[in-house]
Amino acid sequence: MLTSKQRAALRALSQSLDTIFQIGKGGITEELCRQLENALEARELIKARVLDNSGYTAKEAAAVIAEAIDCDVVSCVGTRFVLYKPSKKKKKIEI
Repeated sequence: MLTSKQRAALRALSQSLDTIFQIGKGGITEELCRQLENALEARELIKARVLDNSGYTAKEAAAVIAEAIDCDVVSCVGTRFVLYKPSKKKKKIEI
């Protein structure tokens, strides 16, 4: 679990990130979760977007994904959300 100060620091870092995943009509699949987990291992902090036709809100999608791949939800704003998971191999972000 992240403290509010850690979450604020990660939220500030996420401002400059590009959205690298989109959740569309295919929904949240095992393959998508695996790709998100690999991206989190490489980057530690990622931004994703929920499209209108997905059937999820950003909060719902973030919660489902966070539980599936054991990561933390940093923020949900509009249709975008940010996830954080420390890398097992090497730390890139110090919070």
